[in-house]
Amino acid sequence: MDNSIFLAKFWGWYLIIFFLILSFNPKRIKQIFSDLKDEKFLIISAFLAIIIGLLNILFHNIWAPNWKIIITAIGWFSLTIGLALFILPKQTVSWLEFINIKLVQTLYILLLIIGLFLLNIVYGIIQY
Repeated sequence: MDNSIFLAKFWGWYLIIFFLILSFNPKRIKQIFSDLKDEKFLIISAFLAIIIGLLNILFHNIWAPNWKIIITAIGWFSLTIGLALFILPKQTVSWLEFINIKLVQTLYILLLIIGLFLLNIVYGIIQY
């Protein structure tokens, strides 16, 4: 299976599942931010984000002007957030809290749209 197709399936399903969890249990996001104040949780989260981002980039660093750039951007975003959490934890957590409070509904809808778009690319549900 092509790396792009595999990662489109992975990120598509992941984003939709994450959207559903946050939609049906909005207290979960507050719990995540309160857990990020615990150093152990923060370090584990940072390491996971770095690993996931780095693996994504190593397997898929395609900067073509098509749908594949979304997968590459997700990998770079994950790596950047992981490094920021590891290097500047307090500033990054406060920045993430600010972004989430200001743009929470926009972010949730964006998760859904990107997830649906990637799954549509893979499964060809809606032809365009």
